[in-house]
Amino acid sequence: MNTLKKLIVLMGLLSLLCAIPTMAQITNEVPLDAPFAYYAGNAQMPAGSYTVTQPEADDTLLLNEDASGSHSVYVEYVVASSDTPHAQSDVTFNKYGKADFLSLIWVQGENSGMQILPSKAERNAAKAAAAESHSLSAKSAG
Repeated sequence: MNTLKKLIVLMGLLSLLCAIPTMAQITNEVPLDAPFAYYAGNAQMPAGSYTVTQPEADDTLLLNEDASGSHSVYVEYVVASSDTPHAQSDVTFNKYGKADFLSLIWVQGENSGMQILPSKAERNAAKAAAAESHSLSAKSAG
């Protein structure tokens, strides 16, 4: 009987671990119109219209790509959580001096978002200046 209880607890924990990656996912895409150049990961993206997607549901990578596909980059993220569902989809940037870095993506109606892991360039910029966060509204196409 003791072995059965341990097996049930183990299966419950495994089920929970499988559900965690599904907490913060982009169902289809989040469109982003950036009126300024910004960094996503180690890539500098010029001002323009972009789409952020999650190509693989079980992966912690997001694809940030313009409509023509001429500018694209994969960025890694971790789950950020909120007590209440987000009222609208938006994208947050950290600004250090004149450089903007993609930081966080919230999807409308979700309690979790995607916190972009800082690149080496952002970590260096953070040493030189404090971040000023600002957000742009995005419409979830999901």
